[in-house]
Amino acid sequence: MFGRSLILVACLVAGAGLLTRANRPESAPPRETLDGFPLSLDDWQGTAQAPFAKDILNVLGVDDYLTRVYITRDRTAGVGLYIGYYQSQRQGDTMHSPLNCLPGAGWEPVSKSTLNVNVTNPGGSGTRDIEINRYVIQKGLERQLVLYWYQAHDRIVASEYWGKIYLVADAVRLNRTDGSLVRVTIPVTADDDGERRAEFQGIRFVKSMFPQLQRFVPA
Repeated sequence: MFGRSLILVACLVAGAGLLTRANRPESAPPRETLDGFPLSLDDWQGTAQAPFAKDILNVLGVDDYLTRVYITRDRTAGVGLYIGYYQSQRQGDTMHSPLNCLPGAGWEPVSKSTLNVNVTNPGGSGTRDIEINRYVIQKGLERQLVLYWYQAHDRIVASEYWGKIYLVADAVRLNRTDGSLVRVTIPVTADDDGERRAEFQGIRFVKSMFPQLQRFVPA
């Protein structure tokens, strides 16, 4: 196990050097900007949130981003959606893990695991299972469920470590380091069934929005 860890560290260090030294223009395909992401997704209706302050954007380093709240038309459920897109990650602007950002904002971790979600592929061409992160956080009496994943080149990755390895591999193989972080946040009510209901609504929303993503995060 220790030997594998050393190999992983060595690969990441070497990859970081490759990303820094590479000067070739990247070849990411055309994409739509995130302000065109649908406001209506099945029975969910979205509302844009206030843009991030300049200092937050400087920390994030994103090239394009989306922050919205989606509520069901019967107003019985609501979720927050954040998508951060990076055109290139060669110059140090890399995706920030919610595991680091949320505690910095005062949220304390309660539990972390992964779950599989069966989603429809873009264009309705069948379905597939994707593995995403399931993260419960708490601030005071407020609790939230966070579902998030990393997406690039039609690949869905939950693991931060594998995300870095794929980043280096794609930089060498495809001359591309573009990608995105997708995060869905669901409030958890204080009753015993609150977490289960939050997960149900979060999965339902992921199923609604996933087929749209490839227009904005190219394969």
